[in-house]
Order: sequence, then structure tokens, then C-alpha cells
Amino acid sequence: MNWVQIQPALPEIVLACAAMALLMLGVFRGERSARLVSWLGVIVLAAVAILVASVTPTSGRLLLFADMFAVSLYGAFVKILVLGASALGLVMAIGYNQREGIARFEFPVLIITATLGMMMMISANDLIALYVGLELQSLSLYVVASFRRDSIKSTEAGLKYFVLGALASGMLLYGASLVYGFAGSTNFAQLASVLTAKDAGNAGVIVGLVFLMVGLAFKISAFPFHMWTPDVYEGAPTPVTAFFSAAPKLAAMGLFVSVLVGPFGKLVGQWQQVLVLISIGSMALGAFAAISQSNIKRLLAYSSIGHVGYALIGLAAGTEAGYRGVLIYMAIYVAMTLGAFAVVLCMRRGGQMVETIPDLAGLSKTRPGMALVLLIMMFSMAGIPPFAGFWGKLYVFMAAIDAKLYTLAILGVLTSVVAAYYYIRIVKIMYFDEPADAFDRMPDRELGLIQAAAAAFTLLFFLFPGPLVRAAEQAVKSLAG
Repeated sequence: MNWVQIQPALPEIVLACAAMALLMLGVFRGERSARLVSWLGVIVLAAVAILVASVTPTSGRLLLFADMFAVSLYGAFVKILVLGASALGLVMAIGYNQREGIARFEFPVLIITATLGMMMMISANDLIALYVGLELQSLSLYVVASFRRDSIKSTEAGLKYFVLGALASGMLLYGASLVYGFAGSTNFAQLASVLTAKDAGNAGVIVGLVFLMVGLAFKISAFPFHMWTPDVYEGAPTPVTAFFSAAPKLAAMGLFVSVLVGPFGKLVGQWQQVLVLISIGSMALGAFAAISQSNIKRLLAYSSIGHVGYALIGLAAGTEAGYRGVLIYMAIYVAMTLGAFAVVLCMRRGGQMVETIPDLAGLSKTRPGMALVLLIMMFSMAGIPPFAGFWGKLYVFMAAIDAKLYTLAILGVLTSVVAAYYYIRIVKIMYFDEPADAFDRMPDRELGLIQAAAAAFTLLFFLFPGPLVRAAEQAVKSLAG
């Protein structure tokens, strides 16, 4: 294999080499290098995103490494979003880790290796390559979830994530083995050619597909495989929670789409039924379970489960418009959730983090800028026009209606109305309740910039939707090709 043949995989190669180089830098310079390694990691992630855009073909798909690794516009779209989310998550963690006394150089290295695993997942063209990328991501995430070693909650979060993650990986492997046993291949292209509509009655293939979907549903924390999400979101350090809610979920959703549309595209009638049930369960759980939450991180955890349900509506539609809707929705979701967590990271009083919703009382009077940003994020998550979240839901609901999934679309609208209650309740607490003690000054300038960027994107998306919509359309066309 020569240089020209491996050039499309250059972003992953650079990221792997950078992770090893940063690890060695941290080892030789000691713990005092944590901030330097973190900022170098951010630069590496940004550079790799540019590299992804430059080496991706403008049409078609390139296959490498015995057809186990695919490069396409679809993969590039999801990778760039993942790299951006990872870089922002790392920026949000730098100051927090220093203030909390957990600033260690291993943290950015683990974030980079997790991102490398996500990129491998997105480009996987084989069930074995999929599993390798998934495990590389998961092993890194298990560690960062329990990164605060002196916290019982953080340790518990990491342990729960590890145990349930291992269970999900086992189910995914079992499903892959069943598919291999009945289809005779693990390669996506060969599976797509072997599996036809008549295989819809093949119990072995269907059961294998269901187990694969179970493993992937766990990674996106969809109902009923969501049980780890609230505890991990609450127990992990807040920047880790922000990272979990954005990059890994985005990568897993991208993988979910590519797996179902590629090798199992002709069995749409089978996996569509499962997706409809998962989507309805996720939307209902996210809408009703969050109502009683008093911890802002747990509320956002249940909110993320609901948003996964809305995104799955587009995938369940089984059409190009639906897949496009998934990509647009997930891009908007990442902006909303990172903006919300940038505000949560500023909830400090007397040098200590506070996480309960009543702590936001009267925020509009004590920190009007923060209150405005959180108002925009909450209204957008609720799907109120003209904020970006409304348009994200509109794309997936219209795709469901076009696919004649009327019940699913109606339930999506109804659960959105229910979920709007707890989003608007936060706005009411910030703007109409008597002020609580003021939060400390914004700890990091970077958090203010992230808040401003997320708020601007969410508020002004309706004026300039073209670039994101066109990019998503081109990505889906390359996926279908």
C-alpha cells in the first residue's frame, strides 16, 4: 500500500500519532503540562477537521484496508461535527479541571483517543472495524467518566458506564456473529448484496440485526437502554458530561444511520418497526421523566434521551429526507447542548459548583447574559420558533409524514409539548422568581465565547439554514451511493 492509497485515512493517522506525541510530552513534563497538552489537543483536533475536509472526495466513496474503511462526504460531515464538539468539550474542561484539582495531562489524551475511536466508527465499512472503533472510544470514555477519583459519584458513574457498556458490547458482538453466520460476511458492501428483501423472514439475520441495534441504541442512550445516562451525567465531571452529550452521541447516531442504511438497507421494513418503538419510548421518557428533576445535569440527561428519540424519527422514515433530517437535527442538538452546559459550568457560588435548578432563581437580574443564553437554549430545545431546535424537529417530522408515519409524527409533537413544560419552567425560575445569591464571576473567557457562539447559531439559524442543509444533502447522497 503506497502513500496515495492511504492518504484518505490521513486524519485518523495524524490523530493517532498526535495522541501518542501528547502522551509522551505529558510524561516527560509531568502534571504541570496539563494545560499545555490540553491546548495542543484543541489545535490538533481543529487541524484534523481541516484535514478531513481536504482529503475527502467530492463524490463517491473510497475504500481502504481491505474495504474495511470507507471515506465519503457523509463520513466527513459527521467527523467534522465530532471533532468540533470534542475540541469545544476540551476547551470547556481546561479551566474546570484546574479549579477542581484534577488537571492531568492524561485527560486530553483520553479525549483525543476517544475521538479517534469515533472517527473509526464513522468510517467503518465492516462489522469488525465497527467494533474496534467502538471499543477504542468506549475504553477512553470509561476512564474520563470516573476521572475525579476522590468523588464517590464520579467513581460510581464510571463503574456503571463500564458494566453496562460491556453488556452492550457483548450484545453487539453476538448480533455481528449471528449476521456473519447466516450471511457469510462482515463487510457492509457484501452484506448489502447478500441480504435482500426475501431475507426478511430469516430469523437468524433478524435476531442478529436486533442485537446490533441494541448495542448501538445503548451508545446513543435510547430507550430502553438509557438506564446509565442520568447517573453518569450527574456523577461525571461537568465538562465530561458536556462531552458525553455531544461528540459520542453524534458519532453513535452517525454510525447507526450508516449501518442500517448500508448493509441492512433492504431490510428497512424490519428495522423500521424497532426504531419506531425505540423512538416513541425515548420521546415519552425524555418528556415525562425530566419533569420531576431538580438537578440540572439529570434534567439535561433525560432531555438528551428525548432528543435522541426525535432524531430517530428521521431514521425510522427510511428516506433520504429522513436521513438528512437526522444530520441536521444532530448538528443543531450539539450546538444547543454545548451552549447549555457552558452555562451550567458557570454555576459557581463561593468557589463551589452548584447544580440544582432552584439555584438559577432570578438569574436574569444577577447574570442577565447567562440567563439570556440559557433562555435561547431552553426555547430551542422545546422547539419554539424561530429558534434552531424548531427547524430541526420540523425536518424530521416532515420526513415522517412523507413516509406515512403519521402516528410517530403526532406523538413527536405531543411529547414536545409535554417537554416544553420543564424547559419553560427553567425560564420562569430565571426571570420571575426572587433572586438567589449571585453566581461567581464567569470563571473562563472561553465559556463566554462558547455561550455567545451557541446562542448566535441557535437564534440566527433560520436566517442562514442553507449551508448546513446543503452539506447534509450532499452527505446523504454519498451515503446512498
